[in-house]
Amino acid sequence: MHHICKSFGTVQALSDVHFELRRGEILSLLGENGSGKTTLMNILSGIYFPDAGEIYVNGNLVTIRQPKDAFDLKIGMVHQHFKLVDVFSAAENIVLGLPGGRTINRRALTRHVREIADQYGFEIDPDKKVYDMSVSEKQTVEIIKALYRGADILVLDEPTAVLTPQETDKLFDIMRAMKKDNKSIILITHKLNEVLAVSDRVTVLRKGEYIDTVLTKDATIQSLTDMMVGRSVSLEIDCPVPQNVEPILKVQSLTVLNQDGGKALDDVTFGVNGGEILGIAGISGSGQRELCEAIAGLYPVTGGSILYRNVVDGHEVDENVVGLNPNDIVKKGIALAFVPEDRLGMGLVPSLNMVDNIMLKHYRKKKGFLVDRRTSREIAERLVDELQIVTPDVFTPIRKLSGGNVQKVLVGREIDTHPRLLMVAYPVRGLDINSSYTIYNLLNEQKEKGVAVIFIGEDLDVLMEISDRLLVLSGGRVTGIVDPRCTSKQDIGLLMLGQSIDNEKGADAV
Repeated sequence: MHHICKSFGTVQALSDVHFELRRGEILSLLGENGSGKTTLMNILSGIYFPDAGEIYVNGNLVTIRQPKDAFDLKIGMVHQHFKLVDVFSAAENIVLGLPGGRTINRRALTRHVREIADQYGFEIDPDKKVYDMSVSEKQTVEIIKALYRGADILVLDEPTAVLTPQETDKLFDIMRAMKKDNKSIILITHKLNEVLAVSDRVTVLRKGEYIDTVLTKDATIQSLTDMMVGRSVSLEIDCPVPQNVEPILKVQSLTVLNQDGGKALDDVTFGVNGGEILGIAGISGSGQRELCEAIAGLYPVTGGSILYRNVVDGHEVDENVVGLNPNDIVKKGIALAFVPEDRLGMGLVPSLNMVDNIMLKHYRKKKGFLVDRRTSREIAERLVDELQIVTPDVFTPIRKLSGGNVQKVLVGREIDTHPRLLMVAYPVRGLDINSSYTIYNLLNEQKEKGVAVIFIGEDLDVLMEISDRLLVLSGGRVTGIVDPRCTSKQDIGLLMLGQSIDNEKGADAV
């Protein structure tokens, strides 16, 4: 790909970008959010058409105007969000959209799928329905679907984002097997340790421009980060030792049902202390969202109790908040703050500005009929200075801010309420490196102030580094509460899969 340019309105997404992929190699494509890496791959896969530039495949100049053109050139892309039909089987999804898909010989299809699986080391049941599959099984279907259609070039967009360490290792073995078969793989990821583990070369983009391509063996996590950001960045997460911890929250035998009547959480019991960060790990859909929303009064509870340590008439008491909505919890004087996963749906109102979004959190505390915008404006201006929020002014609609600045507004607003318990769900999802480390530092500052912090994340390396204790969920059940400094990443992966580990390694730590 030479001199690739692409604009969306006045935004220049790609400017004179060069990209080269060799036969039989694994190439990692790196860049912060907004660097243009996904746009570049969407051009290669036919989703976008470039404003300028040339694409060569096997030395031939080609035109890719639609996904079918990429398909004809044996280019396949596995997106982060899978494109499968839940009620169809693996085999039916694999041939969906192909000519003659309705009349294809099912026995021949199953045989061909198994041949591909055996060749590269996949484990798949062609007759299994998608709704019965784990995340890794769905990913397997997507990859085999591309290989079944003859793909020689495979683009994998954040393929390990929701996998356990064991599933990630298995995927890397499969990628190496495909490489030996002369397949070429483009890996889009933000996990630099995985880049160093599996790729041959690394291409870095920054702000829509090509920076460099280097051999992986000559790269380090620090050197790649510096290329992505454009300057030297500290990659250390400060993890102060908890001081004077005291119980803040006790969750006992908590059970909640999902929309289908199944158990989203099943007999969940744990405690959180002030002055510590309790990380929560698990495969996507293991009950993380339901747990946070149940504690915040946003999700109905079927059984169990949520006991919050509150001060009433000068005495500390454990108050059960089950059955209370967020407004009831506030009225009881319970200092609870929640940064939800859906930052622009549940967290902030995108059409409102920063001042009004802050006012939504505080207006109930004021008596009388008049709304106090002055205080909200003062808070907004202070947060802009303290958190280095980039915005034209505090009256700019939230929807016009970048993802990192939106998250700073949300986290800053919640912290400004001076909580005793702070819950954050995937707080750095979609953020660049600088914004991510700003959030990590904010959480540790709250911890040092004696706040109990519940941190739900998807990057296991970060969870292990920032957490004092780590609770692992699998299928809505707690499979272990471990000390991340005494437990290996592989053991935590086993807990995420619902398996048990030796208690001497740190399971059931308190």
